[in-house]
Amino acid sequence: MTYIEQFHGKLYSLRLFKLFTWGVRVLLAIAFMPSGITKLVGNRFTLLDIDTPVGFFFEAMYRTGWYWNFLGFMQLLTVVLLLIPRTSLLGAIFYLPIITNIFIIVVAMHFTGTPYIAGLMLIANLYLLFWDYKKLKQIVSVIFEK
Repeated sequence: MTYIEQFHGKLYSLRLFKLFTWGVRVLLAIAFMPSGITKLVGNRFTLLDIDTPVGFFFEAMYRTGWYWNFLGFMQLLTVVLLLIPRTSLLGAIFYLPIITNIFIIVVAMHFTGTPYIAGLMLIANLYLLFWDYKKLKQIVSVIFEK
């Protein structure tokens, strides 16, 4: 057994971390709901003027049409998957590329304060992937099996 597997086993057996993990799932789900619903129903995400880089970016995303709705749908699908125990790993896997993109966008566009929030969400998502380490390890080993 590797050190990571031993650490994971010890963490996984503690009731406190089981409750913490559920709290993280719920908080990450709540964080995606408003923006996912907004995009899915076809509303603008911000009312910033297009003369600002952030306003221009979100207006361009909004004008993509059904892609904007698709982003909202995927955020809401991720929320549902994250909150169902059997599919929570799949939800965490779906969450990763979404939150990584959000983090890169807010850092690249110099959002004020948002990089900290998105960064913490990314770390929380990585924690959830670590929580399901054994399942994830099995999936990865099947994919990369020789």
